[in-house]
Amino acid sequence: MSKALEGVRILDFTHVQSGPTCTQLLAWFGADVIKVERAGEGDATRAQLRDIPGVDSLYFTMLNHNKRSITLDAKRPAGKGVLEDLIRECDVLVENFAPGALDRMGFTWERIQQLNPRMIVASVKGFGPGPYEHCKVYENVAQCTGGAAGTTGFDDGPPVVTGAQIGDSGSGLHLALGIVTALYQRNTTGRGQRVLTAMQDAVLNLCRVKLRDQQRLERTGVMEEYPQYAGGTFGESVPRAGNASGGGQPGWILKCRGWEKDPNAYIYFIAQAAVWPAICKVIGRTHWITHPDFATPRARLPHLMEIFAAVEEWTTTQTKYEAMDVLNQYDIPCGPILSMKEIANEPSLRASGTVVEVDHPERGPYLTVGNPIKLSDSPTEVTRSPLLGEHTEEVLAGLGYSAERIAALREERVI
Repeated sequence: MSKALEGVRILDFTHVQSGPTCTQLLAWFGADVIKVERAGEGDATRAQLRDIPGVDSLYFTMLNHNKRSITLDAKRPAGKGVLEDLIRECDVLVENFAPGALDRMGFTWERIQQLNPRMIVASVKGFGPGPYEHCKVYENVAQCTGGAAGTTGFDDGPPVVTGAQIGDSGSGLHLALGIVTALYQRNTTGRGQRVLTAMQDAVLNLCRVKLRDQQRLERTGVMEEYPQYAGGTFGESVPRAGNASGGGQPGWILKCRGWEKDPNAYIYFIAQAAVWPAICKVIGRTHWITHPDFATPRARLPHLMEIFAAVEEWTTTQTKYEAMDVLNQYDIPCGPILSMKEIANEPSLRASGTVVEVDHPERGPYLTVGNPIKLSDSPTEVTRSPLLGEHTEEVLAGLGYSAERIAALREERVI
């Protein structure tokens, strides 16, 4: 069976997380991703957070599946020549260098267009055009400047960053969509173009409901679904809302049996209006079904924390899985807080290819996250990440380089 992006060749100048997330996704869909690395060093994450001395870290292996690796010293004239040949032959160049780095290498947009007018150049940067566009950005900086941290946590505490890598991996996912869109448009125009994803922009896109709430707050002064509503205290900007759902269906995280010893013995519970009578029956508060303080969604809003406290009295008598089984009988939306250990061992995630075991020649078998996007006609096979420079000769031979020329480049330490 063919792959969705079969025949597309990606020149991958990315490192760490945001760029590799993008190019790994493209590789999973069948693109030939050629990762260009510095000889002897490679991607910085090969050595970061190592759990086995001298072996590529999980940080690297889990972000670089299905790729080929070549080592190249692009500062040498012969190395620059190799890079020019790669640009001529590839469809997309992806980079997440510091601002201006590609230009300083001598590969401006204009130069790349001279070499290959069909080339798409895709970049992840910290900020878009503006006062901060030359600043370096990392994951948590993006979360802070994109609106996530300021609206995460509890109202009486400091801003909190999320464990989900919405700055890095979130930007990579956005960039991958931009690349595929540019490839599609090229079918009509015949031209390449530049694709930019700013990490601040990507985080803000994922926080759009908070920008919605900012405008609601400015217009009305209150937001009834927030836990602050009962106390009637709102400032000038969207507050941190604890575990509130952020939408029209009120929700909260509640303790389950065993919470005193198990930090993940919790369940997320949503007090959906459509199943309110069932909720009241499950928790033994049937009189709330018709009580004027609880009978309608609007009447319940000032009493949400009282409601969640009552539900928690019931959930603490159940394990999170028992509670989920009972609540799902009544179509009450809920979900257990799953630890990474539980996720790693969940059979359904293994069966669906969401969690995959991969064998590596140096570290042996390890778990990784598989392709989160499933296509019926382009199934994903997750293959291991490449060793440093493993495919240098293979890639150059594919460009038409003779064995003698490759040997000379190696002798000159270009590769």
